[in-house]
Amino acid sequence: MAANNTTAGKCWHALQPAWRILAVTSLLLGLGACSPRLMLVRGVADGLAAQGDAQEDDLVLAREASAFYLKFSESLSREVPDHQGLSMALASGFTQYAYAFVAFDAERLEATDSKGAQALRERAARLYARANRHAMAALELQQPGFRKALESGDPAQAPKLTTEQVGLAYWAAASWGGLISLSKDQPDVVADLPLVVRLAQLAYARQPTYGQGALAGLMASLELARAGGSSAQALVYFDQAIALGGPDNAAPLVAKAEGIYLPAGDRPAFEALLQQALAVNTRKPNLQNAVMRERAQWLLASAGDLF
Repeated sequence: MAANNTTAGKCWHALQPAWRILAVTSLLLGLGACSPRLMLVRGVADGLAAQGDAQEDDLVLAREASAFYLKFSESLSREVPDHQGLSMALASGFTQYAYAFVAFDAERLEATDSKGAQALRERAARLYARANRHAMAALELQQPGFRKALESGDPAQAPKLTTEQVGLAYWAAASWGGLISLSKDQPDVVADLPLVVRLAQLAYARQPTYGQGALAGLMASLELARAGGSSAQALVYFDQAIALGGPDNAAPLVAKAEGIYLPAGDRPAFEALLQQALAVNTRKPNLQNAVMRERAQWLLASAGDLF
């Protein structure tokens, strides 16, 4: 599903140097009193949820650091399960790690090692599921019965999102969509697609500009994936995502190239958008754009096989 492209859209909280975290580890391990310990845990959680390192454009460094960050953050989340910022950082971090470093590796490996690629896809699916659990658990904690209300299909019973919950809903939907895209042989997983669409629509209704176009891009991908979806409407969403992302965001350009022009067989338009994405990375090097640079370069190199 093209929805995966949008998950590189915002908040690369998980992809940051591990040294930011190491300084507090020994403090946490040495604390004995419950209340002071919990206060420190919450303080550390606040810092982890707020920090990002968008200027980092070394993908190897980011990949190595993010695994430690995610594991450490998960251990903190067990201490403070009601910390919304940390839950969202975990949901976004696992989603982006799965997309940028596991699912993409599977795509590149497919031509030479199909079994290896399948193993990577299965791992990416597990990571997407992990991300989704963090986001949905946080929403359920804040609104007991959230998933049941989402499943009802009755607009009158639909859960209500606050502006502060839009980020959780976005990452829940993005990770869920990623999981479904890698689970085509599991009908029970694929059957959840209408719930993903419904959740994304709730977030979009509350804050359509969320994530500098990330949510609009997700809406585009889900429009293409859902039964009866409209490519014309998806194009509207993609163009909105590009406008909201501004001149320094390569992600919606790559998403539109894959979502619209690749299925349409329009190679010139496909390659033109990817070249634009590469120019963005040259102009504004950061982690998100570095991930998109890698994908754009791979897609351009593969264009002869794709068309």
